[in-house]
Amino acid sequence: MENLHFHDGNIYNLIEKRHYDVRRDGNHTLQMHSSLIRRLSQEAELEGHQGCVNSVAWNSKGSLLISGSDDARMNIWSYSSRKILYSIDTGHSANIFCTKFVPETSDELVVSGAGDAEVRLFNLSHLSGGTSDDNAIAPLALYQCHTRRVKKLAVESGNPNVVWSASEDGTLRQHDFREGTSCPPAGSSHQECRNILLDLRSGAKTSLVDPPKQTLALKSCDISSSRPHLLLVGGSDAFARLYDRRMLPPPTSCRKRMSPPPCVNYFCPMHLSERGHPSLHLTHVAFSPNGEEVLLSYSGEHVYLMNVNHAGGSSMQYTSGDASKLMCFTPLLNGAELHPPNSGDLEDNSSWKSHYSPRLEKCWTLVQFAEKCLEEGTNYVYGIEACNEVIDGHAQDIAPSLRHDCLCTRAALLLKRKWKNDVHMAVRDCFNAWKLNNSSFRALHLMSEALSQLGKNKEALDCAFAAQILAPSNSLVAEWVENMKKNVAAGANSDASQDGPRSEREDSDYDEELELDFETSVSGDEGRDESNILHGSLNLRIHRRGDSTREASGNGSCGSPSSTHSDKILYQPEAAIDMKQRYVGHCNTGTDIKQASFLGQRGEFVASGSDDGRWYIWEKKTGRLIKILHGDEAVVNCVQCHPYDSVVATSGIDNTIKIWTPSASVPSVVAGGAAGPETANVLDIMENNQRKLCLNREAILPFELLERFRMHEFAEGNFHPFECAQS
Repeated sequence: MENLHFHDGNIYNLIEKRHYDVRRDGNHTLQMHSSLIRRLSQEAELEGHQGCVNSVAWNSKGSLLISGSDDARMNIWSYSSRKILYSIDTGHSANIFCTKFVPETSDELVVSGAGDAEVRLFNLSHLSGGTSDDNAIAPLALYQCHTRRVKKLAVESGNPNVVWSASEDGTLRQHDFREGTSCPPAGSSHQECRNILLDLRSGAKTSLVDPPKQTLALKSCDISSSRPHLLLVGGSDAFARLYDRRMLPPPTSCRKRMSPPPCVNYFCPMHLSERGHPSLHLTHVAFSPNGEEVLLSYSGEHVYLMNVNHAGGSSMQYTSGDASKLMCFTPLLNGAELHPPNSGDLEDNSSWKSHYSPRLEKCWTLVQFAEKCLEEGTNYVYGIEACNEVIDGHAQDIAPSLRHDCLCTRAALLLKRKWKNDVHMAVRDCFNAWKLNNSSFRALHLMSEALSQLGKNKEALDCAFAAQILAPSNSLVAEWVENMKKNVAAGANSDASQDGPRSEREDSDYDEELELDFETSVSGDEGRDESNILHGSLNLRIHRRGDSTREASGNGSCGSPSSTHSDKILYQPEAAIDMKQRYVGHCNTGTDIKQASFLGQRGEFVASGSDDGRWYIWEKKTGRLIKILHGDEAVVNCVQCHPYDSVVATSGIDNTIKIWTPSASVPSVVAGGAAGPETANVLDIMENNQRKLCLNREAILPFELLERFRMHEFAEGNFHPFECAQS
C-alpha cells in the first residue's frame, strides 16, 4: 500500500506552521514524522559489551544512553560522540535485564536489576571514567530481597529517591533510598524490609472469570509520565493491571502473604481473556507519552493498544459474559425478526457520488481494492490494510453502508489469511457489521464461517440458518447450511483450525502446567562466523507455574500460602478493557523481555522487536506496517526512542547497540533504503513469523535456537541446558 498517505500531514507544511503558530509545539509533531520514519537507517553500531544487550534507556535530556548486558556490565554512552563514557562492573552474578537513570540526580545515580534477583544503585561520580575492567565499585545501595529474577525497573519523573522493581517472584517492590541502602538476602531470619508495594504471589488469573490463584511472575512495569500515581504491570498471565498508588496500602513485609490489591483496570484483548494456553503471557507494558493509552506485547501473540479510561465510549469495557456473547449470535437472533433487507435499510452504496468528497472517493477506491484482493485470492495483507485505512483512518467520513461493506470485506480477508487469531478479528467485524445492518446475510454467513473455524459448529449452524432466511435463493448459503448440518451431526469439533477449541490438556488445571522459561543469557565471544551460530550459554528454567507453597519453602523466603481465596467466598469476576488496535507481522516467542514502544513525544507510531532479527514500525491509528529494519543477527528485544530527536536505539542477542536515524538517501515504506535486500520480500517474512506464532514456545525453541546452541556449546563444553528453579 505504498500509495497511501499518512495521517500526520505534510512535513513542509508543519515546518511552515512552526514559525507562526505559537499554540503548537511543532517539534513534537516533527520528531517522528512519517517522512522521517521512512528514511530510518542504521547510523552507528555501539561496541562495548561482551554479551546480549538486554536493556537500553535514555536519560531525560537524551544526552546519555545506559545499557545492561549478560556480561553483568552496565555501560554509559555519550549520545553526541556515540562513545562509552563509563563501563561498570556491577557485581551482579547473572544477566542484567534492566537499567535506569534515577531522575533529578544530574545523571549521577543509575540503577540495575538482574537475574540474580538483586537491585543495585551506583553513583557515577565515584568512577574514574573509561572502559577498563577496574571500574568495579561498591554499589551505593544493594537490595537482595527478591527471590527470583528482576525483569523491569521503573522510576518517577522528578523523584530522585525511589525506584520500583518488578520480579518473577510475584512482587513489585518500592525501594526508598531515604529509608535504607541495603536489605538482607531473601530468606534471612532477620529480613524485615517493608518494601512490597504489590503482592501478586497469589495474583495470576487463568481467565477473566476465574479468581487469581497462582504467582503472577512480573515481566514488566511502567509509571505514567503524565499521572505518576498510575502504575501498570504485566506478567505471566494475559492481563495487564493498572493501579493507583494513592489507593494502595503501605508497603508490607514479605513475611505475610497478602491478597492481591484491587486494581483500577484490567487490560486484555477480549479473545485472550478466556481460559487459554498457559504459555500466553505479557513481555512488555508501556504508557503512551500522554498517558491516555497503554501498549501490551504478548509472547506467542501480537502487540495491542488500549485506552486507559473506558469512559466516553472510545474504548470498550467488557465482562466474561460479553466475551461469550461475541461468539454466539443465537440470543441476538432470537430477539430480532429476520427478514430480507429493504432498499431503504441503509444508504444505497451507488449514491456515494451525490455526497462526493475526495476523502470519500479515496475510501471507495480502497474498498474496491480490498474486494479485488479477496476475489483474486492474493495480497490479503494489503487488502486488510486498505480496510484498516477506511475503518480506522476515515471513520468520520464514511456512511454506515460503506462501513458495513468494509467490515464484511475485512472479515472475509482475515478468514482467508488465517494468521494468529485472525478468525477472532473476523468475528468482531461480523458482529459490528451485523449491528449496523441486522438484515445483512453476508455478515451472518461470514460469522458462520468464522465460528466454524473456531470449532463452534452449533453456533455456526444457527448463523447459517439465519443467513439462509435472509437470502433464501442464494445457492452458496444453502450449500453452507448443509455442510454445517453435517458437521454438527458428526460432532466435528476436532476439525477446527489452529484457533479452534482447546484440547483437554489445555483445559486442565493451570496449576499442573509446566513453564519453560528462556533466558536471554546468550553471552558472546568476539569471533563470530558466517554460519550465524550464537555463542554463549543458555539457561532454561523448568518449574510448575504458580506453586506458591513450594516457591516459599524451596528458597527459604518468608510467608505462608495465602488463604484469601477461600472456597466459601464467592468470587466476583472483574471487567476488563478491550483492544482498540492490533499490530501484526513480527514474532515474539523466544525471549520474555521483548519490548513494544511508542515512538516520539506524540506517540503516533508503535515499534517492536522480533525474533527474526528485525524490528517493526506501525502507524498507531490504523495498524498499518510502515517499516521493517534489520537490527540483529538473531533477535531484537529492545526498542527505545530518543526523548527529543528522530533517533531510535535497539539491541538484542548481538553484543552491540544499533542507533537509527533518518539518514537513508531514499524514503521507503516497509523495506528498502539502507535496510538492504534481505527485507525485500516482506510478505514471506511476515508469513514465516506467523507460522512461528502458531507453534507453541516449546516447539519453536528446540528447532530454531536450542539446536544452534547445542551444536556449538556441547563442542565447547559450556552448555548447561537446564537450570533447576524450584522457586
